[in-house]
Amino acid sequence: MTVGASEQDGTYPRPQLVRADWVSLDGEWEFAYDDANEGLARRWAEHGEATFPLIIVVPFVPESRASGIGDTSFHPIVWYRRRIPAGALESGKRHLLHFGAVDYSATVWIDGRLVAKHDGGQVAFSVDVTDSLQPDLDVHSVVVRVQDDADDPEVPRGKQDWQLEPHVIWYHRSTGIWRSVWMESVSPQHVASIEWTSDLTASTVTLLLHLAQRPSPETLVDVALSFRGTPLAGYTVTPTASRTLVTVELSALRNAQSREDYLWSPENPNLIDASIVVRSGTEVRDTVASYLGIRSTSVGAGAFRLNGVPYFVRSVLEQGWWDESHLTAPTPGHYRAEVEAIRSLGFNAARIHQKTEDPRMLYWADRLGLMIWGETAAAYAFSPRAAGLMIAEWQEIVAQYRNHPSVVTWVPVNESWGVQDIAVSRPQQEFVRALASLTRALDPSRPVISNDGWEHLDSDILTLHDYAADPELIRRRYADRESVSAVLRGQGPQLRSPSLSDRQLEQFEVGLAPLMITEFGGISFADADSWGYSVVSSDAEFAEAVGGLFAAVLSSPVVAGFCYTQLTDTLQESNGLLRSDRSPKLPIDVFRAMITGASERNRITGAG
Repeated sequence: MTVGASEQDGTYPRPQLVRADWVSLDGEWEFAYDDANEGLARRWAEHGEATFPLIIVVPFVPESRASGIGDTSFHPIVWYRRRIPAGALESGKRHLLHFGAVDYSATVWIDGRLVAKHDGGQVAFSVDVTDSLQPDLDVHSVVVRVQDDADDPEVPRGKQDWQLEPHVIWYHRSTGIWRSVWMESVSPQHVASIEWTSDLTASTVTLLLHLAQRPSPETLVDVALSFRGTPLAGYTVTPTASRTLVTVELSALRNAQSREDYLWSPENPNLIDASIVVRSGTEVRDTVASYLGIRSTSVGAGAFRLNGVPYFVRSVLEQGWWDESHLTAPTPGHYRAEVEAIRSLGFNAARIHQKTEDPRMLYWADRLGLMIWGETAAAYAFSPRAAGLMIAEWQEIVAQYRNHPSVVTWVPVNESWGVQDIAVSRPQQEFVRALASLTRALDPSRPVISNDGWEHLDSDILTLHDYAADPELIRRRYADRESVSAVLRGQGPQLRSPSLSDRQLEQFEVGLAPLMITEFGGISFADADSWGYSVVSSDAEFAEAVGGLFAAVLSSPVVAGFCYTQLTDTLQESNGLLRSDRSPKLPIDVFRAMITGASERNRITGAG
């Protein structure tokens, strides 16, 4: 490979496990609606002559214009078909079919043979289709059936509307394939997955390597780390199991006075390149490129801490929506542009809201320096089934996204969505506690927000949503620790109890747990048909309202960070700093001055 994974162009769909040879299956697929749910009974997947009358452009959902269809009505079941010439698949290899995300329940056949079933619209999944390929065919057929019921409130849906037309803060439904599809041909013994962790105290990096097969005595794995082209370390290991831990000591980190040169932060987004080669003796079986960022995240003394130092979080709510392509960016290049736009405004973080984001956007966050709060789509109802679906998918989300150094916080629940009766329901309380504990068990390296906005039970950061439009009210509420305690022990800014746990409140009151305002603003500057938490009618009013709120929040000696609502206008929700086409409503330098504030304390570190 000519460049390290940290310097890729952002088109490969899985940027932290890169192979040189891959085939994109994005583009035109045959497509059909199955409103009568007859496709299974009529064996559409098994009969190549089954008619799929429409053409859709993958990875765009059929509700979007970019798909070539643009039908936003209710269609709970859809089918896809893509034909692949047999000559495109190298003989003697294993053939992996990858889906970036399919919403919600996907069933996959190849050449009429069932190869995969997957539930969960926010995560990637892969399948080895080799043994299901029929050898006598000149053209292979991939068929995908997707079921996504808008009237099923137990399925995680995020901001997808259950009504026919978008209303208030909900948007069009997002049905079917909505991230890239691609194939790779690999040797039978190859890298299946990798997981990076680092320990600043021990000056080590650990790779958990998962091989596709149990290694033979001849199997060797070469791991090489480099920084900006300079080698840092190289190890060769002889794995004895398919899952192997490789611990690499980085002598460059042992000098604590110089290790800052290698640590990741928004100001210095340093990335370490990695090369992993699987060999059988001298014969190479697989070569992958990866990267990692070395950094620590924690909380303490009333602050969020990055690499052990208090760090003030300036975040923006990111819906990740484009008018023409909905929850999928129009091109991979738009992910870089999105990160650059957020940084140019003066934010050092983004809260991805009610969705997971494409790994290619997280790559640019890693590379360009933008912290990410990892969230997911919520269900609208609570039940044992809803809890099971959420837990299963959340485990996949943490596993697939924890390698990104930009992801600094986990947020499994937002504003009690899906647990609306949490204040009085013990099962819902236990579920949220369990989610927070599960998240820490899966990834103990990041703070966890049990329920962002209010009704906290077990959060490492106490977060509030406050849409007060009066800057003076914001100043009074967060003027000092006593004022904030009164807010926390009262009804709360949005008339929901900030916490259901006295321990949570005590942790803040004694100066241990940090407090952040993780939603505020929401000011709409648009016509009468749009929606916002408050409305203004001129450039001058908009500047005064937005600037006043930022100044009020930044004046607090207690608040450890914030998240402004929101980055862009999204359909009828017109409370963005940018319009839906990403043009700014005020000059960028004006916004940047508001967001960063005049104080150096708020520009880089310090939370009071």
